[in-house]
Amino acid sequence: MTAAVALDGVAITRNGRTVWSDGTFSVPTGSVVGVIGPNGSGKTTLLEMLLGLLTPSAGHLEVLGAVPKRGNTRIGYVPQNYTAAIGDAVRCRDLVELGLTGTRWGFGRRAADPKFQVDAALESVDAAAFASQRMSRVSGGQQQRVAIAQGLVHQPELLLLDEPLANLDLRNQHEIVALLGTLATSGNITVFVVAHDLNPLLSILSGAIYLLDGHAHYDEIGNVVDEDLLSHLYGTAIKVVRTPQGDLFTRSA
Repeated sequence: MTAAVALDGVAITRNGRTVWSDGTFSVPTGSVVGVIGPNGSGKTTLLEMLLGLLTPSAGHLEVLGAVPKRGNTRIGYVPQNYTAAIGDAVRCRDLVELGLTGTRWGFGRRAADPKFQVDAALESVDAAAFASQRMSRVSGGQQQRVAIAQGLVHQPELLLLDEPLANLDLRNQHEIVALLGTLATSGNITVFVVAHDLNPLLSILSGAIYLLDGHAHYDEIGNVVDEDLLSHLYGTAIKVVRTPQGDLFTRSA
């Protein structure tokens, strides 16, 4: 299967410090991948490299078969703090259109038919019903749907999400996870999700990138949900539990 992302001996340095190194792995196209590791391990840094915002200090990185570059509309991005600079007057559909016109959130040039692309993106995340409402007036789960729609407005092949479940209640977490799973299976999109907690995502993940001891690794999710590995990764005892239905979840031991 074609690799959506391929690393060969990749390392990344910021402010003279090596964040992580020895990244050698490939992520198959169509995967849903969790990106995990303790705070400061370089999870967001990885996304910035895939977006072409940072250049590896060593090794070779390819994204969708090419060296990463800024403004690649084949990649959609949903940052963690996307609402930080949004004023009270910004409507949901305005935020999605920003992904076409080019802003700090989106990278593209104005589309020939922006209304069609915006409407299609909103429909794909079930956000059309509240598209005309102000972002500041809709719920956290609805805001996250709109942010994902903005990441999808160019119909990307790779979607990167930085902590999309942060600050959401359990119901909205489940709904966003289900949405991401549907996008991956029906839209032929490779999805990377930075997360602190794997549990809400386990039902849709096919693999995980984990940043351990200053190195980057990738494996199938069944091999990553391992008590010894996760305990080492997070520096605390983690227990892996399998329910009678065969579902996995993790908890502190």
